[in-house]
Amino acid sequence: MASGGEQQRKRAFVVVLDACGAGALPDAAQYGDAGTNTLAHLSRLCGGLELPTLAALGLGSILELAGVAPSAHPVLHGRLHALGPGKDSTAGHWELMGVVMTVAPPTYPEGFPTQVLDTIRSVSGRGVLCNRPYNGIGAIEDYGAQQLHSGELIVYTSQDSVLQIAAHVDVIAPEQLYEICVRVRGELPAQHAVGRVIARPFDGVEAHFERTEGRRDYSLKPPSQSYLQQLQARGVAVHSVGKVGQLFAGVGIDVMHPGATNARALDETTELIRSQPHGLVFTNLVDTDQVYGHRHDVEGFAAALKEIDARVGLWLGLLGPGDLLVLTADHGCDPSSPRTDHTREHAPLLASFAGHGSRRHDGPMADVGASVLKWLAGAEAAELPGAPFV
Repeated sequence: MASGGEQQRKRAFVVVLDACGAGALPDAAQYGDAGTNTLAHLSRLCGGLELPTLAALGLGSILELAGVAPSAHPVLHGRLHALGPGKDSTAGHWELMGVVMTVAPPTYPEGFPTQVLDTIRSVSGRGVLCNRPYNGIGAIEDYGAQQLHSGELIVYTSQDSVLQIAAHVDVIAPEQLYEICVRVRGELPAQHAVGRVIARPFDGVEAHFERTEGRRDYSLKPPSQSYLQQLQARGVAVHSVGKVGQLFAGVGIDVMHPGATNARALDETTELIRSQPHGLVFTNLVDTDQVYGHRHDVEGFAAALKEIDARVGLWLGLLGPGDLLVLTADHGCDPSSPRTDHTREHAPLLASFAGHGSRRHDGPMADVGASVLKWLAGAEAAELPGAPFV
């Protein structure tokens, strides 16, 4: 184990570019996702990505991308794969930190059964609208006026294990909506324990409804120990930015920074790079998924990556020899797919640290958590999946 002085000198920053998949996993066909490749298809559809910093780090050395040439001197680079089922944010982030589900949580392609709806009605004292798989923006566009008039809750799902509840802030205050979601989370029957119950407050007037930044995810607690808890047990502080802390239900997190949008999460991560003397910062950049991926907004997706690229360039100038920077993803959301849901894909890996050796590294997503533990605490956890690449 590293001494206290060594821990003080070392930091790790794991940044998840949400939904930036790097090619279909071998079992993708079982999910209806054969042939998917979010980054490659995005690069082709937008006429070539402009990502000079990520290109220099080696993004184009991982897979062929229009506009992103292989790097002459890449950092450690490769593709990571899931060990367990699923293709949502919870499964992806958990796997990065060594938590592997053995059974995927339930999904509801035909909408939720009466037992779930009765739970929502009982908890909230309100009726239910929609109850089907639906795009989140479309849900408030199509049901928002009715929700304003009736006070009923807009309830919808997707291909993932999520139960989303939307309500206008003038009808149900966000804090009340959060309380409803917390109680639904706690009272769902065991056989219907979805991966996440998500509160979706929205604002505006008819034909101009828009979601606020008040989204909150209420996840199941991880079923097994993670590398985050391994770090805490060794006195290493863990900060989360964005929805990461919510995805882990706060387990293994010391400080949660909200980071509800990319702009906020990028700023918060930058400030932590400038201010934190040691420990882990685990960041999610949600807009590539929530704002652009699910809407197949190719131009918006590419522009978001360009903004991330510029910020990574700034970070590299702030990092020192005791710092590890990992850029990766949790799943895909292929803009060429006929559906607008997540896709079962590899995650790209770019890891900048002293001694990376420009190596290629392909392995399970849990290698990220194993590497963070090794980097920050000089330790390994034989009981968890993954092996360090540092």
